[in-house]
Amino acid sequence: MSTPPSPLTHFDAQGQAHMVDVGAKPATHRVAVATGRIEMQPETLALIESGIAKKGDVLGIARIAGIMAAKKTSDLIPLCHPLALTRVALEFTRSSTPSQKVTGIECVATVETVGQTGVEMEALTAVQVSLLTIYDMCKAVDRGMVMQDVRVVEKKGGKSGYYTDKV
Repeated sequence: MSTPPSPLTHFDAQGQAHMVDVGAKPATHRVAVATGRIEMQPETLALIESGIAKKGDVLGIARIAGIMAAKKTSDLIPLCHPLALTRVALEFTRSSTPSQKVTGIECVATVETVGQTGVEMEALTAVQVSLLTIYDMCKAVDRGMVMQDVRVVEKKGGKSGYYTDKV
């Protein structure tokens, strides 16, 4: 009795993990945008914004960490293809709840390439590592920071076309 093919592309008909063959796909311009945020005490946010955090420019270092992470995604995620990225950009903005009780920083990563597979994983990795870097640099003053809502909000290019999750 044969096993039906898996709807998940990283498994073959026998259920074994494999790297998806993208060799026959045409190279197209691909873009992915991912977001996430880290919530913290207002005093922690003020420290970051003042630029006098003990470890240095928190957001500048988080930006570099996110760029480096996007470039190394295939080293971290076993079945990701190594990609020649043409652009990685990270933006940080202040975010708060309507009650203003919780403040935080939102990270938006935009990643682009011209290739045979998308850059969603690279954008997600950039966001997550940027937020982890903020945590690392500020944990001495706020161990209760919470990273949340990391997700792809936009994707362009490839066979599946355009996707958006922007609210």
